[in-house]
Amino acid sequence: MNDHNNLELPVIQYTVWPADLHGHRFQVKLRIQNPHPTGQILKMPAWIPGSYLIRDFSKNIESILAYTESNQNQKLDLERIDNDQWRLPMIAEPVIVLTTIYAFDSSVRTAYLDSERAFFNASSLCLAVKGQEYLPCALALVSPETASTDYWRVETSLRNAKTDARGFGYYLAKNYDDLLDHPVAMGEFQMIQWESNGVPHKMAIQGCIHELDAMRLASDLKAICSSTIDLFDPKIKQAPFKSYLFLVNAVLAGYGGLEHRNSTALLCRRDQIPQKDTPLDEASYREFLGLCSHEYFHAWLVKRIQPKAFQPYQLDRRNFTRLLWLFEGFTSYYDDLQLLRSKRIDLKTYLQLVADNWNSILRGPGRNHQSLADSSFDAWTKYYQADENTPNAVVSYYGKGTLLALGLDLKIRQFTNNDKSLDDLMRLIWQKHGVTLAGMEENGLDALILSLLGAGFTKTWNAFKSLYIFGVEDIPLQKWFDPQFINVEQKIQSKIERIKLQFGMRHTEVNGWFKVTHVLNGGAAQEAGLAAGDLLASINGERITSARWDKVLGGLTEGQALNLCFYRDDLEHERIAILKPSQTPIQYQLTPNH
Repeated sequence: MNDHNNLELPVIQYTVWPADLHGHRFQVKLRIQNPHPTGQILKMPAWIPGSYLIRDFSKNIESILAYTESNQNQKLDLERIDNDQWRLPMIAEPVIVLTTIYAFDSSVRTAYLDSERAFFNASSLCLAVKGQEYLPCALALVSPETASTDYWRVETSLRNAKTDARGFGYYLAKNYDDLLDHPVAMGEFQMIQWESNGVPHKMAIQGCIHELDAMRLASDLKAICSSTIDLFDPKIKQAPFKSYLFLVNAVLAGYGGLEHRNSTALLCRRDQIPQKDTPLDEASYREFLGLCSHEYFHAWLVKRIQPKAFQPYQLDRRNFTRLLWLFEGFTSYYDDLQLLRSKRIDLKTYLQLVADNWNSILRGPGRNHQSLADSSFDAWTKYYQADENTPNAVVSYYGKGTLLALGLDLKIRQFTNNDKSLDDLMRLIWQKHGVTLAGMEENGLDALILSLLGAGFTKTWNAFKSLYIFGVEDIPLQKWFDPQFINVEQKIQSKIERIKLQFGMRHTEVNGWFKVTHVLNGGAAQEAGLAAGDLLASINGERITSARWDKVLGGLTEGQALNLCFYRDDLEHERIAILKPSQTPIQYQLTPNH
């Protein structure tokens, strides 16, 4: 241990400076008290838990050097092992490793720095000391040395050891994995605070110009968080953490979240957050509350209830599991359900959200080709590396996983005459795998379901798995909803809606041109030979632009032959297509049966 103003620090110490705000560069100093005498290896993670894509964070390292603490002028040779690893020479005294890292990714997954704010996940900045990852470590945060940042503060869920009034100073982590699980934000914040079931919660928001409607935000978030705590622990109503932090970056355009054990990092649009004297789109705000609900639910499911394949995370390679339909799909089911239960939305609105997701899955040809189990396993290379053929080849383990959770909930309620529900299964999973932190085996849900419902449910569950998890059958919710409570009807679609579905094409606008981005299997666009990247110029002699798309389609009729003119690689092509009613996927609408 070293003495820093009477503070005892661990043998692994990181110091992070927002060193170059305009150049977007952090500097990180790593102090290793006891490097391995035969040559300490340093490793940078290749991915961040919760986002299943190899991102190679080492690519942002601009410089790296090492020296002994006793002689800072004597640089040590660093051997490159591969893109993510370096080896120190044989040495038997404390070593300093200094890195400069470029950070200009505004997502929740990496690191960002400019004159307005700083944000990072330690997986983007902090090298692991191989073989010593289990040891406690310290993180020191240093304030930028510019007058423009005099009002910057620090927000993080890391354990505070010794900091100043603005939060700069020393924090402690149990080990390297713990360090990676606490994102850090710096800058100026608007703060919301509340208690849910006696647990302090905070939301720190950056990017909003106007004063927040703090009372509304706190009221809505308190209700959602309390409802989720009650779900997993209905008797004692106790959360698995002592405090919780939402870190929010509000931008012009962006959306996403990443879960952590005691916090979450969120990205949203400014117009999704209620601000005083500013019009609010209620549907957009509801989407933001759904994002908060989703990431908060992950504090139980994913951060504590985990696939055994993630224990421990191996951050230098892909970690495969066929269970993401459970961990993400069930979370997606509950995120909107918790809005309903906490009375943030009514039943009519909730059923509309369910129907929108259901119809979206039914419009995707990929559901006929990829199972939920395979979608989970292939997330690394397919879901997270989407291309122009993704809608034809991939089904979302989020979207279809949500439908699966709803379907299983309905089947459990039907089997037990509403005596039990998916809530009971979630609480059982929590006791078995969350409280104990014992990872779930790939087939681990089988025993839990049968212990809850008995052997009589075996046939139903085996068929459920075969058809909807390992098979590609559509989940027949229309057969499982209780008509006493929910009306299920085929959605009556307008003429333009039907024609768009029959066309089977997605598009964008580029420099005034109508550019094809995706062509769906079985649609008129594919039959005509259109491909992603084509510029559609006209239909039956009428010019196509994004502004005229609906107008031109409105003049077409089903069964009509269409003459399509388009450009590919600046060469003109003409093709014939026919709109067919058989190309229209079934869509549903759900309404309460009062």
